[in-house]
Amino acid sequence: MAVAKNLSSAMIDRLTLNEERIENIADAVCSIAKAPDLVGQIERRQVRPNGLRIARMRIPLGVIAMIYESRPNVTIDAAALCIKSGNAVILRGGSEAAASNRALGEAVSVGLLAAGLPAETAQVVPTTDRTAIDILLTCESDIDLVIPRGGEGLIRAVSEKSRIPVIKHYKGVCHVYVHAKADLEMALSIAENAKAHRPGVCNAAETILVDRCIAQEFVPRLVERFSSIDVEVRGDPETVVLHPAVLLASEEDWGTEYLERIVSLRVVDDLSSAIKHIEEYGSDHTEAIVTADEKVAEKFLHLVNSSTVMVNASTRFADGGELGLGAEIGISTTRLHAYGPMGAEGLTTTKFIVEGDGQVRQ
Repeated sequence: MAVAKNLSSAMIDRLTLNEERIENIADAVCSIAKAPDLVGQIERRQVRPNGLRIARMRIPLGVIAMIYESRPNVTIDAAALCIKSGNAVILRGGSEAAASNRALGEAVSVGLLAAGLPAETAQVVPTTDRTAIDILLTCESDIDLVIPRGGEGLIRAVSEKSRIPVIKHYKGVCHVYVHAKADLEMALSIAENAKAHRPGVCNAAETILVDRCIAQEFVPRLVERFSSIDVEVRGDPETVVLHPAVLLASEEDWGTEYLERIVSLRVVDDLSSAIKHIEEYGSDHTEAIVTADEKVAEKFLHLVNSSTVMVNASTRFADGGELGLGAEIGISTTRLHAYGPMGAEGLTTTKFIVEGDGQVRQ
């Protein structure tokens, strides 16, 4: 149906459920199930001078509303993570994957009942009518957190209408910075993987930054590499001169999340210039540096404040499964509560527990 509707290749990729992807979903659920239980864990014990014993106990957030587009795997990932962390979840996927979401939701219900849990612990909203979202966003007495996952338009609409706290992730404008002391073969491999492995996902790189002192050697090789895999390159005036296949980028390109086989390319003076570009155009998602200089790498790690920062690795690793979380319910680019890929721990909070022996406050 997606092909018949002439949807983009990136959208078709996000909607696709084949045997390999179903196996990956199942593997993620098994990984989540095997992880240590978080709820009830006691943390940060201390004894006060008056003898009071203070600690924090990890508890669920409550009821999570998950509003998402395109990717049916989110139905299972979100359900598994919420159940693991002791939460209930209301799942409202997009109309483009309604049949897949219903089928996966039924599988979750069967699993819950088999485990002796109420099927209502994870519910798929049975309608694709958009007014259902508006109603959910006003249920502040019943829902504790809203997590939208999809395009910038969806997330902004949810954030503006919701009476409930929202975890935001507007877009993934991710960068790979190729430093003067980079291994160029490594840089080519990382740039290609970051952009082209799955262009339609939020941790795909959208801009490659290259130090000026290596640009004349590196840029033509990089453009040739991208051209050979049908990735369109849009660059600044310097890169346009360095290779005829580079199209002149507009100002808008630098802040665009393409989610397609398109990449922006810019020459920068040095580390400071690269960081300045990231601060101006990035979305606090994921940035990577390719360099053999440990001091430069350390500076990049400290000075770039995106939710995931990498050295000599592809931005595609900014994913809950790849970072050891089993799966993710989303990626937060809002610093409050959780930042970056959110696994089960991101769906919990802590309460203070205090034990005494009759102490009264003086």
